[in-house]
Amino acid sequence: MKTILLLIIFAFLIAGCGKKSDKSLMDNAQKSADQKNYQEAIKSYNDLIKDYPDSKLIPDALVNLASLYMSNSDSTLTEYQSYQKAADLFRKVYDKYPNSDKAPTALFMSGFVLANNLSKYDEATKTYRLFLEKYPNHPLAKSAREELNNMGISPDDILKSNSKQKKSHAS
Repeated sequence: MKTILLLIIFAFLIAGCGKKSDKSLMDNAQKSADQKNYQEAIKSYNDLIKDYPDSKLIPDALVNLASLYMSNSDSTLTEYQSYQKAADLFRKVYDKYPNSDKAPTALFMSGFVLANNLSKYDEATKTYRLFLEKYPNHPLAKSAREELNNMGISPDDILKSNSKQKKSHAS
């Protein structure tokens, strides 16, 4: 009887050791990213998201993962695919975790990537308008308005236009 009880306890111990905690996966992902081991960081974030869908760490993991994709850290994807993943993950934070403190910035960043990296101006416009509707007083609201006003205009043209405006106000 003692042998069976010991075997059962041992089995539970082994089973419990096989799966890392959500905090452990987050720590491993952040450490891997800091060490520029991006594939391991991406794997750990994805494991956390898959294994602990109700974890309070998910919004942070999604934002961090989106940031890795935004910086084209996944060598298995094209630049376009990487930006698309970033935009989708940022949007997922808002859609699935709207009460998270990460939701407003993530929604803004989704619009930013759509406009500035993917040239998906219609989607970016809808995203920025949703951002302004939901968070009109957020610190990024001014930037969202500027993004909407300058949608599709090259940075050089924006600078030239701003320069002309400053000169005409100085006159």
